Amino acid sequence: MTPEEYLKIGQFIWESYVPKSGQAETVQGELLRSIEKLADEAQRNGNINFNPDCHGILISYLRNYLTDTTIFDKETTIQINKDLDTISNENEPYTDEDLYDRLRDRIIDWYLKNKTPIPNVKNPKLYC
Repeated sequence: MTPEEYLKIGQFIWESYVPKSGQAETVQGELLRSIEKLADEAQRNGNINFNPDCHGILISYLRNYLTDTTIFDKETTIQINKDLDTISNENEPYTDEDLYDRLRDRIIDWYLKNKTPIPNVKNPKLYC
């Protein structure tokens, strides 16, 4: 897919499934909300507010869905884990856009295999 196609689908997911505040009702929306919250914290705040009850849970959520070997091949799964490991380091915020773009693209790839909305079980421990 072209970058423009990824952007168009990402906008659709954002507008359709990501709420103005709080956790999304669908897994599709929560995946995109998660990466956007992580990117914002690193790029805007330098991870000053990074904490396990928010960002740690979001990283685990992404890892849970994006390392699905029925959707992604081994090399892609390795890259996803590497990217998530990089953004997990609260003391060294990753601020370049490339890694977040790559993870957004994998979220969109995941969405294309899971277009039917999947209910998100909201995490009562998630505070962001």
